[in-house]
Parts: sequence; C-alpha cells; structure tokens
Amino acid sequence: MIPTDFSPVPAAIGGALIGAAAVLLMLTTGRIAGISNYLARVLPPWTDTLTLARIAFLGGLIAAPVVYTAATGTVIDHALAGGPLLLAGAGLLVGFGTVVGNGCTSGHGVCGLARVSRRSIAATATFMAAGVAAVFVLRHVVGS
Repeated sequence: MIPTDFSPVPAAIGGALIGAAAVLLMLTTGRIAGISNYLARVLPPWTDTLTLARIAFLGGLIAAPVVYTAATGTVIDHALAGGPLLLAGAGLLVGFGTVVGNGCTSGHGVCGLARVSRRSIAATATFMAAGVAAVFVLRHVVGS
C-alpha cells in the first residue's frame, strides 16, 4: 500500500484558491468553471467571443505547476503508477464520464455544489462513491 502524505495547510490554501477562482469567474463572466466544458468549447466547431478566455483558463492550468516550481525552486513530487496504455484508457473513461454526467468534478463538485444544484449533488455523490469503491478494491481486494 502506498501511504498518503496529507498536508492540511497546502490543501486548504489550494481549495480556497480554487473556490476564489470559481467565484471570480462567475462574477466576471457569468460562467461556471467546469474544465470539461472549457476544453470541449475550444475545439471546433465552437467559436464565440469566449474562445480566447477559455484558452487562457486552460493555459493557466498547465502553467500553474511551472510557476510554482519557478517561485519555490521545488519540483512538484508526483508519480504515475500505470503505463501509457492504462493512462490513455483512464483518460478516455474520465472523458466518457464527463459527457454522460454533463460535466466534470470541477464543474459539479466545486461550482454545482456551491449553487446547490440537485444534478451536481447527484453527480458528486456518484463520482465520490465510485472513487471510494475503486480505492477499496485496488487496495484491499487486488492489493496494489
């Protein structure tokens, strides 16, 4: 079993920053900060006045670890447990889930719950239960 290194202060700061960014986006554009929606709407055939803003939003997600590393001098420690095929399969499953669930964890879990959306409450409960079940099976049944 891989132990989890939980650091509550950085987690709380990160959560507060995500929440503040979601509120700021809602106040300035009236849009919900759902990553899957933003990604889907920068690809053709979508074109509207928010395309550049969506690209900037997604670029910020990619740039954040680079900025963190530059500011702190420390590289974010992470490990990938599976190979490229497993990661590609997992990505396809997550993408399928966002289409079926009409959104992703950021849209439903952060913004939808804050708006007390019944659809987001159901979606968040479903993906949290699936995550708990997957971890239980992997750690206690499969043993990885």
